Amino acid sequence: MSKTTHFGFETVDETEKAKRVAGVFNSVADNYDIMNDLMSVGLHRLWKRFAVGISGVREGQRVLDVAGGSGDMSRLFLKKVGSGGQVVLTDINNAMLSVGRDRLLDEGVIAPVAQCDAEHLPFPDNHFDCVSIAFGLRNVTHKEAALRDMQRVLKPGGRLIVLEFSKVWKTLEQLYDAYSFKLLPKIGEIIANDADSYRYLAESIRMHPGQEELKNMIEEAGLRRVEYFNLTGGVVAVHRGYKL
Repeated sequence: MSKTTHFGFETVDETEKAKRVAGVFNSVADNYDIMNDLMSVGLHRLWKRFAVGISGVREGQRVLDVAGGSGDMSRLFLKKVGSGGQVVLTDINNAMLSVGRDRLLDEGVIAPVAQCDAEHLPFPDNHFDCVSIAFGLRNVTHKEAALRDMQRVLKPGGRLIVLEFSKVWKTLEQLYDAYSFKLLPKIGEIIANDADSYRYLAESIRMHPGQEELKNMIEEAGLRRVEYFNLTGGVVAVHRGYKL
């Protein structure tokens, strides 16, 4: 019997989710950065800087940027690791990965790039000082499997950083829902000619585990000293865990 999972608020066969998520990101790739700035009023840049700032990444270290898309996190990590370090940009979606690769090349940066599934990372055990996934975990079909594989490729003492939309404070829920389900699809329609993809993105945020639930999932994947930091009233949270 086939298993089901969520695609936004819709229940779909597990085998269908990856295809439908791919369709969303194929559609939004060209306007992804513009939409990020509009949707978050530029706050996504501060959230990403905060996540990289608490990663503890130092010069000469190796970083894996999972579901790195247009390369924002990779560029920030590259400043941390310097010429003696390495940042590997990955994404399951070729359209998004191409945007990230081209942006790095346009800035004169040649960095390893790999198209791969977060649930099956093609890297050896105990290899990276830091693994990061920003705004990608909620689109993964088997989140537990992805977290376990990210733990596997971390070195002992390495850090996992998960930056993701989370559960907003109660006082903000009504305003946040109005923005997410009325204004956001309209912005997507006007800017990207694609209301449906941005409606899915809003729904996927609501179906993603909250702060405490995700903390428990990261601990079950084998990470320790797991903690999280709420940003912008819980609109997003950064989870940090260590491989001991």
